[in-house]
Amino acid sequence: MQTPQPIVKDMVLIGGGHSHAIVLRMWGMNPLPGVRLTLITEASDTPYTGMLPGYVAGFYRREECYIDLRSLAQFAHAQLYLDRAIGLDLEQNQVLCANRPPVGFDLVSIDIGSTPALPALAVPSASSIPAKPIRELLERWEQVVERITQHSQLYRLAIVGGGVGGVELSLAIQHHLQHILQSTGQPRSNLEMHLVQRDRVLLPGHHAWVQRRFQQILAERGVQVHVGTEVEQVKSDGDRSEIRCQSGLVLDCDYVFWVTQAAATDWLGKAGLAVDDRGFIQVHQTLQSVSHPQVFAAGDIAAMVEQPRPKAGVFAVRQGKPLYQNLQNALLGKPLQPYRPQKRYLNLIGTSDESAIVSRGFLFGESRWLWRWKDRIDRQFMARFRDFPPMTSMNVTDATAPAPMYCAGCGSKVSSSVLERVLARIPTQPNRTSALILIGLNAPDDAAVVQIPSDRVLVQTVDYFRTLTNDPFVFGQISANHALSDIFAMGATPHSALAIVTLPYALPAKTEETLYQLLSGAVKVLHQAGADLIGGHTTEGTELAFGLSCNGLAVADRLLRKSGMQPGQVLILTKALGTGTLFAAQMQHQTNPHWIDGAIGSMLQSNQAAATCFLNHGATACTDITGFGLIGHLLEMVNASQVSVEIDLTTIPALDGALETLQRGIFSSLHPANHQAARHIQNSAQFSHHPRYSLLCDPQTSGGLLAALPLEQANDCLAALKALGYDRSQPIARVVSREVDGGAIVLV
Repeated sequence: MQTPQPIVKDMVLIGGGHSHAIVLRMWGMNPLPGVRLTLITEASDTPYTGMLPGYVAGFYRREECYIDLRSLAQFAHAQLYLDRAIGLDLEQNQVLCANRPPVGFDLVSIDIGSTPALPALAVPSASSIPAKPIRELLERWEQVVERITQHSQLYRLAIVGGGVGGVELSLAIQHHLQHILQSTGQPRSNLEMHLVQRDRVLLPGHHAWVQRRFQQILAERGVQVHVGTEVEQVKSDGDRSEIRCQSGLVLDCDYVFWVTQAAATDWLGKAGLAVDDRGFIQVHQTLQSVSHPQVFAAGDIAAMVEQPRPKAGVFAVRQGKPLYQNLQNALLGKPLQPYRPQKRYLNLIGTSDESAIVSRGFLFGESRWLWRWKDRIDRQFMARFRDFPPMTSMNVTDATAPAPMYCAGCGSKVSSSVLERVLARIPTQPNRTSALILIGLNAPDDAAVVQIPSDRVLVQTVDYFRTLTNDPFVFGQISANHALSDIFAMGATPHSALAIVTLPYALPAKTEETLYQLLSGAVKVLHQAGADLIGGHTTEGTELAFGLSCNGLAVADRLLRKSGMQPGQVLILTKALGTGTLFAAQMQHQTNPHWIDGAIGSMLQSNQAAATCFLNHGATACTDITGFGLIGHLLEMVNASQVSVEIDLTTIPALDGALETLQRGIFSSLHPANHQAARHIQNSAQFSHHPRYSLLCDPQTSGGLLAALPLEQANDCLAALKALGYDRSQPIARVVSREVDGGAIVLV
């Protein structure tokens, strides 16, 4: 039997830039045993800068020029934390995040890009759009396109910065917006564009022919170029911006795009890292920080001390491989190897008319063939992050080292010292039920002891399953929501919970980190629900699994039971379906990262407010939709109530992407078993090819509530649910007498 490799070190990547994308891909091909890799990034995908102008010009679809970081992290067996890093604790070796507990590391690499250095008086506003971070630029760009498409009027745009980025962006914007004007019947004169450049020439540092040619192209396209013009003052009222220049030029603009000198976020220097005068991390040729050996940096955020280079995407791409090699060398205690960047690099600058100009020293020229060459290079680069090569097994152990032995039974428990340290770090807060906890985690004993009020009944449930996400903090929240849903579905109030945890084999410090992240997520949800964590059990195993045994209190005659459905009632479902098929598709790398984002967002939504809303609107029966799917849980209600139900398939809400993955034949492993319940659908053969039919059998994790309530209350209840944030709530069926209908479940 192969012994699992324990986690002994943590490596954290901050940012999903090009260098880190390459590191993840190479790591997936050749991982280091015993190293847990974590990516912290604000979004589940990242745009590729090489295709940015083409996307703005309308030549590429979004999915063609974004790297799917979810799929990439999955390939690399990396944890993916969607959050924003806001600091570093270099004494405790922790990454400080905006919305989650600190993340520990042994080695950290930073690739978060840069932002434009805006004039001191440039106030961020709806009309002021920095070119970086690129994600924000593209989100704002889509808003600009939508506005100009819908409203016919004169629009004045300014691009500040006449380097390669500013020139290429100007031409891309002009091309796309003129196309919109033409397609919507607006006059070309509705667009006025200005390019403001501080230097006396465009594209400083390039050959004079290249500078003159772009000046000519911009003039031909109707872009007014102002060289030797530095912005002196910026005023904004939110909807418009006025820029005043030292030359006396004044431009009142609908939008100003800033493609100026790069700047760095300030938390890097505040953390104590050595940075240059613009705030970029100073690194050696090995890409290792000059001040902190446990820190590496690449891409725009890195400033090479020995061989300074301009901020250009080509260096971020070229740094990927040496960064990967040196991160592995550092973890293995091997010497680091220097990265030697080229002194000159080839610029292929698109002109947004399916042509391009090449510029490298005295090499220059223009042709459509150059655009096709650039397009091929960019598409080949992106293909590396869609077509993954075979992976090396993660269960490789050092043949020269003795294999660790892991005991079973109680010998597999997590040590008491780890538990004590984790529980000391978990925040506590008084809840309405805290006074009823006689013995809990505040004074641990052999068992917890709770007080049950004499006018209440105790409602108990338990759930436990393997992780479906590679973020233990998020997994803890999802699991807690899932377990508590049974309490809510009964019309009960959460009281307390016991945790059941299986943690991957690891050194004690790494076990502590996983348990801390996991319980922090679970306790966050429990506290929001007004419940306390009062104890639990931990063990070690091959993979992360978690569950909760939850207690709730209820008034006996106000319990919502599956047997309470009555003819004439309406059934309302509070969440869209599709988590089963979406996560099955993710395992096969056949999903869009935003589909998974949406599914996780749904699973993170508590059912507590919905349950209260149902009680306030006269609900008489309720259940939560989980592993048995809508059809399985509804069948339980139908049989318990001895009624029939007519389901309108067209009204069943689906998570984004769920219908697409089901149509591809991607099903959860539990789907076939759930499908057995479909034999109770009286007219299933008639609807079996309906695009939403398979949704009935899709198993849900932390799914919504399904409640029966009087017809006269349905509209008010639905409006209240949507006001509470249950946007996908939908009436999906009506309850009828079984004698009238003659079948348990009928589709209409």
